Amino acid sequence: MKHNLKIQPRYVAKSGVLALLFFLMALFLASLYFRSIKIAPTVAVPETSADQHPKLDFDAYDKKLYEIAGSPSSTPPALWPVKTVYPKAGAILPFNRIVAYYGNLYSKGMGVLGEYPEHQMLDMLQAEAKKWETADPATPVVPALHYIAVVAQAGPRADGKYRARMPDKEIDKVLKMAEKIQGIVFLDIQAGLSNLQIELPRLEKYLKLPHVHLGVDPEFAMKNGAAPGTAIGSLDATDINFAANYLAEIVRKNNLPPKIIVVHRFTQKMLTNYRNVNPLPEAQIVINMDGFGGQPNKINTYKQFISKEPVQFTGFKLFYKNDLRRPGSTLLLPADLLKLVPIPVYIQYQ
Repeated sequence: MKHNLKIQPRYVAKSGVLALLFFLMALFLASLYFRSIKIAPTVAVPETSADQHPKLDFDAYDKKLYEIAGSPSSTPPALWPVKTVYPKAGAILPFNRIVAYYGNLYSKGMGVLGEYPEHQMLDMLQAEAKKWETADPATPVVPALHYIAVVAQAGPRADGKYRARMPDKEIDKVLKMAEKIQGIVFLDIQAGLSNLQIELPRLEKYLKLPHVHLGVDPEFAMKNGAAPGTAIGSLDATDINFAANYLAEIVRKNNLPPKIIVVHRFTQKMLTNYRNVNPLPEAQIVINMDGFGGQPNKINTYKQFISKEPVQFTGFKLFYKNDLRRPGSTLLLPADLLKLVPIPVYIQYQ
């Protein structure tokens, strides 16, 4: 308990004796007063206190959004930057760019994350991150491992959900890999005939970690009951909002920096009612262009289904193999993607 005591002016007695008596009496009364006060003990600030996270610089945040939109703040474009909520302090985006490797440790065919030995894969990722830092020195790069933790299946599992949940020991391996490069982790859900409401709670113990975020894949969310791979699935704004609110609750309860949700997309129907998607101070949302092919096709897909239907932030996926199927094809470079409007803040390699 803090007391702001103000010293009041006193009249000085003319007599020395009277002055001494007044002094002794005041001293006695003061001692009685202070004995009656209970001094609160010093309270240690927990490590998860909000003071741990730096305060959000609103001006810097707005400036970065306009840089991403490729426009000075005085002349904002029609769609970008998106007018939405400010994030809670400690947000990764838009101050940084995330460069991620995607895949599954059980499969060499699902992405670079599981295709190469650990040390080689991490070296490759750091080399890509350095390319981005060189191309855009003003935006620090955060390396990431984007791990498919729930994998869609062509046939039903024991519960008929057409998805396989990866064991904790595999997720733990990915977390340890990320630690070696001071990176973050995305746990990706291909729901099959399950849904986010069922799958997210299973991953909650990992999502409580400050460096673990979420990916969701509409392509393999089969609301029509079809087997994954036989048709392209979809997620609705209600699904994304459920995930955002779920993560926001985790952030609030554990006093964490904001989470990020990466939503893969390469067709219009993969994400329905995009205008109703609501980013939150605790949950930032990236719509990631997930299509493969030649450079013109990829850029056109980005313009049609990512740039024209804004949510909050954008991402761009590059395929080391599928983008190079046609003879003479080359992979898009950082310099190429930095010309896009808006500039993607999440880059994924498969």
